[in-house]
Amino acid sequence: MRGYYDDKEQLLGRLRRIEGQVRGLQRMVENDKYCIDILTQISAASNALKKVAVGLLEDHIRHCVMNQTEDGKDMIREATAAVERLVKS
Repeated sequence: MRGYYDDKEQLLGRLRRIEGQVRGLQRMVENDKYCIDILTQISAASNALKKVAVGLLEDHIRHCVMNQTEDGKDMIREATAAVERLVKS
């Protein structure tokens, strides 16, 4: 069972909202909206996606890493690498 299983519907709801934001961005470009307005919406969508990523990582650490006994060091390295990827993005 994945760590996000309990919050799966909430996670999917957030991703659907982000999908709606991206579709809205497509419409803004199609309708030749002001560049700054588009950039503002891109920033909002990007931040929303980062929040989902951080929440998913938190769930992973809480449910997968904390409960792992045999490969604990490998799981910590994996989680650390995921954090590094988030920070770089």
